[in-house]
Amino acid sequence: MIPNFFNKRPMPEKLPEEMESVIEELRGVIGKEECLRRAYETMIQRYRGYRFRTYWRFGEAFETDVEKLWQKTGFLHCHNMNYLFRILLVKSGWFGDDDIKLKYSLVWYISPHQYLQIKLDDNSFINVDIWNHNYGKKFGDYARGFH
Repeated sequence: MIPNFFNKRPMPEKLPEEMESVIEELRGVIGKEECLRRAYETMIQRYRGYRFRTYWRFGEAFETDVEKLWQKTGFLHCHNMNYLFRILLVKSGWFGDDDIKLKYSLVWYISPHQYLQIKLDDNSFINVDIWNHNYGKKFGDYARGFH
């Protein structure tokens, strides 16, 4: 089974220094939604999904080391992006891990995909799909089917 895909990995104790710096900035924001948007912007500037690289670089799906994942830029598998994103949100102090749900869809109706549903202050949820941002999906939308 691919780590992080069907269940949440525990929050790590030790984080990369640069990641700690981002988390410190997130702690200083005004509220949950601002934290969520800033963390999202950080992630989409560092990482992106590629549909075919998901298969060509399948071995990378098994990487669980936070230091190695954070040091990469460009392509990451969806569940690895979501793991890093969860760390940013939870360690910021604005979100609990229970506020973040792992959700699943099928891209092209055959390719398993993970995105997140995140609970906001008003108890509503917003979908977050960092992996699919570069394919034109807006904040609040997620990859599914041919969409």
